[in-house]
Amino acid sequence: MNESEIPHGDGRPVDVYLDLLRIRMDTEDYRLLLRVVEPALQAIEEERLSSLDLALGTGDGDELPQEVREEAALVIATAMTGRLDNEVIEIDVEETGPVRIVTDATTASDPVRLGEIADYIRERHRQTEELRGIAEVSGLPTDF
Repeated sequence: MNESEIPHGDGRPVDVYLDLLRIRMDTEDYRLLLRVVEPALQAIEEERLSSLDLALGTGDGDELPQEVREEAALVIATAMTGRLDNEVIEIDVEETGPVRIVTDATTASDPVRLGEIADYIRERHRQTEELRGIAEVSGLPTDF
């Protein structure tokens, strides 16, 4: 899927958001953004998202600029939720350091809900480290 194949003008929130980004972003950054999000957008359209690894990268080893990475996350979130009020926020979690997440505006402004998300991230980190320790002792790969 290239830029001309991504549907525009259907009134879908993701199309509106992409149109806004096309106007606002530098042309090269926008092309990079499309290259990063097109596999996810295609998977969403084909309803096969569960089989897609959503690592936001260029695929060629180049570092993705943070602005493009965040906009890519917002494009994918908009495509998945149909909402235009998504935000990228950073939560400081002692065990992992800062974690960027995409959430809706209401959650982003709710300190209680953000605390619950931070607790969830801490628990997942604890579980991952526990599994990593078990794998290491068992002689299994630990790079998960």
